[in-house]
Formats: sequence, C-alpha cells, structure tokens
Amino acid sequence: MDTLYFGLTTLAILLTLIGLRVPIGVALGVVSLGGLAFVRNTPIALSILRETPFSFAASWDLTAIPMFLLMGAIANQSGISTALFRAARLWFSALPGGLAVAANIASAGFAAACGSSLASAAAMGRLAIPEMLKAGYNKGLATGVVASAGTLSALIPPSILLVLYGVFAEVSISRLLIAGVIPGILTGFAYVVMILIRCKLNPDLAPKLDDAELATLKRDRMSALKETWPLAMLIFGIIGGLYGGIVTPTEAGGVGAALALTISILQGRMDTRRFTEALKEAMAVTAQIFFVGMGAVMYTRLLSLTGVSGLLVDMVGSWAGDPLLIVIALSVIYLILGMFLDPLGIMLITMPVFLPMIETLGLDLIWFGIIVVKYIEIGMITPPMGMNVFVVKSVVGSEVPIWTIFRGVGWFLACEVVVMVLLIAVPSITLFLPDLMR
Repeated sequence: MDTLYFGLTTLAILLTLIGLRVPIGVALGVVSLGGLAFVRNTPIALSILRETPFSFAASWDLTAIPMFLLMGAIANQSGISTALFRAARLWFSALPGGLAVAANIASAGFAAACGSSLASAAAMGRLAIPEMLKAGYNKGLATGVVASAGTLSALIPPSILLVLYGVFAEVSISRLLIAGVIPGILTGFAYVVMILIRCKLNPDLAPKLDDAELATLKRDRMSALKETWPLAMLIFGIIGGLYGGIVTPTEAGGVGAALALTISILQGRMDTRRFTEALKEAMAVTAQIFFVGMGAVMYTRLLSLTGVSGLLVDMVGSWAGDPLLIVIALSVIYLILGMFLDPLGIMLITMPVFLPMIETLGLDLIWFGIIVVKYIEIGMITPPMGMNVFVVKSVVGSEVPIWTIFRGVGWFLACEVVVMVLLIAVPSITLFLPDLMR
C-alpha cells in the first residue's frame, strides 16, 4: 500500500477507535505504534515508543501545566470561588438578571485562578444555580449561564489548552496566554449584554429583588469585595508577571501555586486533607494530559513519515490567495469535532494535521491558537456531547432536564457567533496585547 494512502487510512482508523470510546491516548498510541511499524519496522517503532515519553515530559515549557493545575486545585479547595460569587452577587443583583450576570462575572474571575472549564462549571454550578433557582430564575438561563461561562477558563490565563498549543506550535507561550485576555473579556461582556437585554425584555426570566433585599445587599458590598483580594493577588502574580516579562509561563505557574497555597493558609482555609486532595487532583489531570500528549507526538511523526502533512500543505497552495476559506473550513471541522470529542483530544489530534497548513498560508500562529481554543470551548456547550452541560446536569440532578440546559446555552452560542466573527475579521483584537510585549 502507498504510504500516503496508508497515512490517510490511519486518520480514519483513529477516528473510528475514538468513536468506539477507546481512550484518546490509547487510540493515538496504538495507531501510531502500528503505523510506524508498517511504514518503517517494528524495532524503529519500539525505539520511538521508548524515547517519546522522556522527550515529551522533559519539555521545560510543559512544566507550567502541573503548576497551573495545582494552583487551580488549591484555589478551588480554599473557597476562592465562593468569595467571588458572593461579591459579584452583592454588586450586580440589582441589574436585570443580576444573579446570572454575577455568575458570569464570578466565572470570569475564577478563570484567572483555575484554567479548567469543567472545574469552573462545577464550582459555580454548586454556588450559583441553587441561588438562581431559589430566586425564581428561568431554569434554562440559570444553568446555561454557568455552563457557558465556564468556557472562559480556557482563554483567560492560566489556560492549559493554550500552553499545550504553544508547545506544539512552537510559539511564545507568554504571548499566547496574554493574547487570550481580551477575547476572554470580550466573550464575558457579550454574555452580560445578552443577559441584560433578555431579562429587560422578559422580566419573567429573572424576578427582581425587593427593596428590602437590595438595601441589605448594598450594605454588605464593601466587606464582600475585600474578601476577593486573593484573586487580585493571583491576577497580579500571573497575568501581570507574564505581561511585564518578569516571569516565564513555568515560573508564573510556580508563583501562582505558591501564592494560592500561602493565601489559603493565611486565611485558615487549607489543611492537610484539602492540600492532599489538591495534589491528587493536579497529578491525575497532569498524567492524563501527558499520556495523550505522548500519543500525539508519536502520531505527528507518523503523519510526517507517510507524507500526509506535505499533502495537506500542497492542497492549500491553490487557496493561498484567500486564507479566509481555509479558516472557515477549519472552523466547520472544529465545530463538528467539538460535538463529539473532549477538548484535549481535539487539540492534540488536529495540531499535527492543521499547523503545517496555517504556517504555509502565513497566518499568525498566536491568533490561530486563540481561534482554535475558542472553537474547542464552544464544543464544550454544543450538543450532543457538551461536557460543560453534563457537568452542570450532574450538579442540578433531576431538578433540570438536560435539554433545558442545552436550550439555555443556545443563547450563549448565539453570542459566540458574534464574538468569533469579530475575532476572525479583526485579528488585532487578539494580537493587541501580545504585540505590546515586544
């Protein structure tokens, strides 16, 4: 069999295995090992299998991932999300749909200490959804805002997906992380505007608080705001340090984890049990990410040896005059994959295939990285496999049907259409901050 056709066949085999619910890391490893043995020979395939775990795990840039994960786990265990939502609730409850606005803003704030969409959706789901349902909010709005706002954690630093993209695309991870700030804020702002408009036009979605409740909320605002100082410290330590060039992404992860631990100890919110749980959570997710990443590295070599990467580069040569067509085509692919695969799998499967095409077209890899992560996160709230939706469903139990949650996120998907059009049409929105770092 021609090696090129064999390389294309491995793509079909890989997607079939994933469709059969074979773990993505296992599917990548099996296909890569078998493919390398076919294209070269078994000793070479086994040699690559022995070498890859060390060469991948020894990457200095990847050491940011366990540190960011540890920081997020400590922040979650120490109750930062609780303080954030309490402050946001007190400050924004007077607005139309105020509790939903508060949940959205608290999720954006928690994103600066978390980096995981699923963790953010779970944490805010436990805090915000019971409050909104108790206040008589529409169930679709109450659950939809939490599931959707959780995706902000993939853009606002620290972002595990952006670190992984930076490693595979070989671009500055510091600039990439900073590039996610404005798109993340823009997405959160679009959500707020939509909530305000909907609740203003249809007050039944979110009943207003009475005057006595509003008076109580106003009285406690400043004391609640003071409780959010740990988040300000983390933002200053991570985003400020990266933007100012004071720390590298790896150092930012270490600083963030140390700050989160120190703050939680000073507040009396960290004990041995909670710290142990945070360590277990960070190690488990790190192992999962690295296992899939090693399979992706092996598969990249297979695609290169079979000539698939070169074929794709040649295919886009005739489209070079209109790169927008390629971006639109890739957008459709990412949206479809997002309906069925988890974010980590989508990124590590597609990077070896699509990055050579983007480089050939001369498109900015920082900008493309933000576009990719945005599409991957949109998949987290898109049926039938929107993972954030199922996380929220696990929080609310039988109280809210799954399709009510999917209908609720539909309004937020409409906001994503507007945001994505802006980010694709005006790349400077994404590149403004990273360009200032030069």
